Amino acid sequence: MDAPLTPGTTMRAWAVERPAPISHRPLVEVVRRVPAPGPGEVLVRVRTCGVCRTDLHLAEGDLAPRHAGIVPGHQVVGEVVARGRRAERFQIGDRVGIAWLRSTCGQCRWCRSGAENLCPASSYTGWDADGGFAEYAVVPAAFAYSLPAGVDDVSAAPLLCAGIIGYRALRRAALPPGGRLGIYGFGSSAHLTAQIALAEGAELYVMTRGTAARALAEELGAAWVGPADAAPPQQLDAAVVFAPAGELVPVALEALDRGGTLALAGIHMSQVPALDYERHLFYERDLRSVTSNTRADGEELLRLAARLRLDVRTTVHPFGQTDTALAAVAAGQVAGSAVVRVSESSRE
Repeated sequence: MDAPLTPGTTMRAWAVERPAPISHRPLVEVVRRVPAPGPGEVLVRVRTCGVCRTDLHLAEGDLAPRHAGIVPGHQVVGEVVARGRRAERFQIGDRVGIAWLRSTCGQCRWCRSGAENLCPASSYTGWDADGGFAEYAVVPAAFAYSLPAGVDDVSAAPLLCAGIIGYRALRRAALPPGGRLGIYGFGSSAHLTAQIALAEGAELYVMTRGTAARALAEELGAAWVGPADAAPPQQLDAAVVFAPAGELVPVALEALDRGGTLALAGIHMSQVPALDYERHLFYERDLRSVTSNTRADGEELLRLAARLRLDVRTTVHPFGQTDTALAAVAAGQVAGSAVVRVSESSRE
């Protein structure tokens, strides 16, 4: 193993010791030993880490932590500082990204068919294994991403979940060329997805509750912006619900035109009300969920983000205020994406 760090070196991290409402400060700063990369893994010195609503669900217990004291954070940008045995994909000093999907079995029928996001044995960064709310993190080299040179550390972080999941949700929504797309909720993922859809010729309708989010949607080119539960002025060809609000599902389905598709982008959602078959599903309206992503999704999104020069709107917090950043996400006070700056590049 390449090992530039002294054994026993410690690092700062933010962990969920006991899930609780965000007002009870479930995310606490701790001191841990720097993890050692195992076979096939690389150790990454974290530069930036995006703050995702999934981190909030984990901290508050909507997603039960897979083990006590988990370190959240799965939108990680950093540089490789050590390699385990057989981890030869990256060199020391390479800039890499760590995303939500951490591993799959590679052998089940879903993995073999290209649907590794459905692997029953899949594991996840910041849920099954410690993530990027720390100064160092380890990741299987096969599941790390090479990052586009033209995208800086802060802008790259939200692409690794918000961007990837939004991209998969857009594809699951089956938007036809030049079609009308509805977006419900306009946070980190939605503001990136909207730009991709607009670049592909979509007409965009945004339904969201936040004043700052509505202003951002208008600035990015939405044809119409209204409240979260409003009916858009045109029937939609496709829609994506990003907000974790189950009550929006029948609202969005009713806004679809004949043959339209609704994709649900969140990992967690409140209870979905009963659906009326004729009002919500008849005329071949489709309802689809989104489950994680494949590595191919991530690679496609990163190439597209660099080519389109996506305008990633960020609010940057110092590492010592990671809990404040998560609270801002909970309160809906972030227009775009919240990002924690953990360290600067060792080459700067």
